[in-house]
Amino acid sequence: AQELTSRLEEYLGVENLLLVSNGTLALQIAYRALGINEPVNGKAAEAVTTPFTFIATASSLKWDGIQPVFADIDPETWSLAPENIAAKITPQTRAIVPVHVFGNACDVEEIDKIASQNKLKVVYDASHAFDVRIKGKSILSWGDASTLSFHATKLFHTVDGGAIVFKYESDLKRAQEIINFGLSDPHTISE
Repeated sequence: AQELTSRLEEYLGVENLLLVSNGTLALQIAYRALGINEPVNGKAAEAVTTPFTFIATASSLKWDGIQPVFADIDPETWSLAPENIAAKITPQTRAIVPVHVFGNACDVEEIDKIASQNKLKVVYDASHAFDVRIKGKSILSWGDASTLSFHATKLFHTVDGGAIVFKYESDLKRAQEIINFGLSDPHTISE
């Protein structure tokens, strides 16, 4: 796992990559590591996402107690259209979960602006975007986290499997604890 992690980080041009068992779990771990699943004012958090994706994008939100709120796609890229995101943001919104569909990159710069203005986390479902680049930079380096699937139907696969690329090492460390049964050391369960 350590060799695959370092080789993927080098090949993709990213840091803070965590291997997991599949792409759906990658999304769930990212939500938990970033605190997106925590309720807002005693009610379920919301995440703006797209309905034009595999069901795991929405079901992973529901499984973690997050209400998916669907916004429409750009008809040319098939990815979540930034102009449709803002109207869906409420006080319950904690995150934006865009999907790079069929390798077509979302408008990451506009989504980043919307997230910054509204203090939201961004988790990209990049299952179809292995080694996609924008302006010479890996698409996986945008947002607070980007998730990959290594399912047999993907461009790069390990039969099944997945990964998360975190923007910050502190989020990677939290995710590592989460997948290690919440153990922060041999005698302490912090998650």
